[in-house]
Amino acid sequence: MFIKIAMLVVFFGTMIGIGLYCRKHSTDVNGFVLGGRSVGPWLTAFAYGTSYFSAVVFVGYAGQFGWKYGIAATWAGIGNAIIGSLLAWIILGRRTRIMTQHLDSATMPQFFSSRYNSQGLKLLSSAVIFIFLIPYTASLYNGLSRLFGMAFDIPYEACVIVMSILTAIYVIAGGYMATAINDFIQGIVMIVGIIAVIIAVLSTQGGLTAAMDSLSRISSGAEGIKQGALTSFFGPDPINLAGVVLLTSLGTWGLPQMVQKFYAIKNEKAITKGTIISTIFALIVAGGCYFLGGFGRLFTPDTTADGAVIFDSIVPNMLKGLPDVLIGVVIVLVLSASMSTLSSLVLTSSSTLTLDFIKEKIHRNMNEKRQVFVMRVLIVVFIVISSIIAIVQHQGSVSFIAQLMGVSWGALAGAFLAPFLYGLYWKGVTKAAVWVNILFSTVVMIANMVVRNVFPTILQSPINSGAFCMLAGLVIVPVVSGFTKKPDEKMIEDVFSCYAQSVTVSVKEHMG
Repeated sequence: MFIKIAMLVVFFGTMIGIGLYCRKHSTDVNGFVLGGRSVGPWLTAFAYGTSYFSAVVFVGYAGQFGWKYGIAATWAGIGNAIIGSLLAWIILGRRTRIMTQHLDSATMPQFFSSRYNSQGLKLLSSAVIFIFLIPYTASLYNGLSRLFGMAFDIPYEACVIVMSILTAIYVIAGGYMATAINDFIQGIVMIVGIIAVIIAVLSTQGGLTAAMDSLSRISSGAEGIKQGALTSFFGPDPINLAGVVLLTSLGTWGLPQMVQKFYAIKNEKAITKGTIISTIFALIVAGGCYFLGGFGRLFTPDTTADGAVIFDSIVPNMLKGLPDVLIGVVIVLVLSASMSTLSSLVLTSSSTLTLDFIKEKIHRNMNEKRQVFVMRVLIVVFIVISSIIAIVQHQGSVSFIAQLMGVSWGALAGAFLAPFLYGLYWKGVTKAAVWVNILFSTVVMIANMVVRNVFPTILQSPINSGAFCMLAGLVIVPVVSGFTKKPDEKMIEDVFSCYAQSVTVSVKEHMG
């Protein structure tokens, strides 16, 4: 117990110390929200990766998808690395940095407003972000309850409150720069932790070969799982697995807290390095999480009264027999994953609400100092609301709130992916097409939550519905743009002029 507590004290002390150290970077809006657009490749890449992977992935998704798909769940981690990181950086990184600086955009709603010349889109997108980030944030706490109960035997509510307070302190004090530096440290913890845990868990099963052999012998007629399917290349259910890979990988292209990392990166060289670092990070962390979860059926999970498997219990039960030092590492790992994502979400939400709604509609003449103060207040409000939802969900076993993680991710990614991606590359996107796409995805995902049983079987899963909305958006935007009013040509030329500017570089950068 002393070892576990000591590790937590050091971890929390470091986080708060960095937050206080970074106060000098957060005196104005640009510094508080974007770190002055001067963040290097390592900090940006780790900030991107740690915002991507939270306790939801390590405890929830790894356990759930590992149980359903076996070792093939690792494809989700590979997809996260290739599509969600490598291709995202290559396709979005450079253009996002250039155009958002040209349009003076600090948030995704600001980008939509300037790119499509529409204040209405700014208000709509800021409302969607604020509404759907709250349940997403609340879901981050779910993965902590069983781990803390196992390691410390302390109430879940205490864990939520402590984590909320400590995250609020360093984000409020240091803004984006504190978040980025802490994300770097938390990312290192996540890499070391996941490697150590995989080795330790497999050792309890006699090593990798013995564990694979045991897994290959498992079958389940009730679930349609044949013997050997859990160790096969694509697993027992490749179609639904593809939906998981698509939503958790391509979905990041439309999540505001993810693409906002590209707004802040320092320069061209930083983007190139960041691409490599981010991809390797995702391959280790995400690939490792899903690979570990693939062995979940070798352990006994907790079940409900009617015998249904509680997926969030799978990974904690895999860890029960580990030494105290490793348990401590796991606790810090999950806290790192959760706090890094939480800090990114609350910073995104508070900046969006302040810059895109309050300053736009309530207090137009708000100065820089006042804007930063309001953002700090809203960070507290946002964390309090999400904490209350998490506690209510836990005490009342309100299962649909836990399911909102998939709904939130699907709604945000479906609403924003196509307008953002096309907006960076194609001059022909119309304002009407963006409106239609955002409303379509939002309505579909809300309907999936409220009247799920009327959906076709394959789309009753929030994950599959979210993937459907993303793919539909890639069709809706160009189709609707084809027959709606074209944007003002002069405005469009000004927007895309940022790509035509000439720059001078040294010979070592380009031979000419």
